[in-house]
Amino acid sequence: MTKSNDSVFRYGNGGWSTKDRATATCFCGAVQLSFPTEGEDLVATFACHCTDERKITGTMLATNFIVDDSALKHERGEERLTRFAQSKTIQSGRTMANSFCSNCGSLMYRRSSGFPGKSILRLGTVDDFTLHETKLKPQIEQFISERVSWLEPAKGIAQDEGSFFDPRKPEFGGNGV
Repeated sequence: MTKSNDSVFRYGNGGWSTKDRATATCFCGAVQLSFPTEGEDLVATFACHCTDERKITGTMLATNFIVDDSALKHERGEERLTRFAQSKTIQSGRTMANSFCSNCGSLMYRRSSGFPGKSILRLGTVDDFTLHETKLKPQIEQFISERVSWLEPAKGIAQDEGSFFDPRKPEFGGNGV
């Protein structure tokens, strides 16, 4: 990766990264988002082992980050997103809407009825891979009770048996029930 004179990293499919924003692009390049990489609008980063994530990603875990919708920008291809929503999400029963590229199938983000105004983006779609190891490195590993036995806990990351971001928890505005 090379740095240009305007302090913006350039990547395939027109991806870029600056001090406080970056892009996430689908596999075919039709859909691109930009998002904050610091500040209050970058809510959290996490790895998740829940069965919902396994099914939607086809892998044993998902790495995600949450941003405030007001700071999420569709750079291109918003009309290419296909939305699939269901209310069978694990434990909560809340509706989870998934937005995929209609061309290549890349899952770009999820939105939960439990967290209005927030989007859950996929770390693997981020164009600047250095952010995976730095600003977007997961802070929390959740649903570790569902982690496969052959996978070790992530080092230096907080662990939670269930959903760390459960909206029923008092720290997320719930009453604990």
